[in-house]
Amino acid sequence: MSTDTPRFEIKQFPCLSDNFGVLIHLPDSGRTVAFDVPAAGPYLEALEQTGWKLTDILITHHHWDHVEGLSELKEATGAKVVAPNISKGKISDVDSYVEDGDHVMIGDLEFAAVGTPGHTLDQISWWAPAAKFAHTGDTLFSVGCGRVMEGDMEMMSASLEKLARLLPGDTNIYCGHEYTTANVKFALTVDADNPALARRAKEVADLRNDGRSTLPTTMEQELATNPFLRTNDPSIRKAIGKEGASSAEVFAELRTRKDNFRG
Repeated sequence: MSTDTPRFEIKQFPCLSDNFGVLIHLPDSGRTVAFDVPAAGPYLEALEQTGWKLTDILITHHHWDHVEGLSELKEATGAKVVAPNISKGKISDVDSYVEDGDHVMIGDLEFAAVGTPGHTLDQISWWAPAAKFAHTGDTLFSVGCGRVMEGDMEMMSASLEKLARLLPGDTNIYCGHEYTTANVKFALTVDADNPALARRAKEVADLRNDGRSTLPTTMEQELATNPFLRTNDPSIRKAIGKEGASSAEVFAELRTRKDNFRG
């Protein structure tokens, strides 16, 4: 790590049935950041194990499985909460709000609020370039993406293209859920001849068989294996019969197929 990169430690742990909790600790300032709070208990356990003091909570979107434990965790720790401005009225106990393009400085690490709507209208992905870290909530998953629930297909497609454009390949990507096994099964139906995907499928199977998480991933790995980031790939377009379609149209077909996939 270069001398101008802030020192940090990251801890990821399971919450609820398939959610993740994520903490970043900044030892030089003593600050610790949580990303979403599906349940307070796992966060309090992680904080006790590490001895870290929680000071900040960054929220990606308002869905219950990302904020259900927020009030309890804030009351227990006194942490300050930052949430998307569009979430006003949907999330309790928020101290400040951000819009797309805003920046939040925590200790000596800066987080950019990247608006990535589609799954929800308020979805923010949090990116810390100096730490090569991003938390993409329920927008970008490993080998997949979130369901389009409040936005539309074009909006979600544009959000994924935005992340692919902004995040360098070596960015470590954390997200809201452990969905990679199911995502790989679907991806193989539309990108069967992709050797990078075949390697990722084996890796994922080995990790899960060992009881380990498939995350974090990297943007480089996602660009090579994630069909929702590969809408211009000729083989994928041919597989779904959309050779002459726009990227957004290809995305919409892929997302619709994934919504109906029972593999």
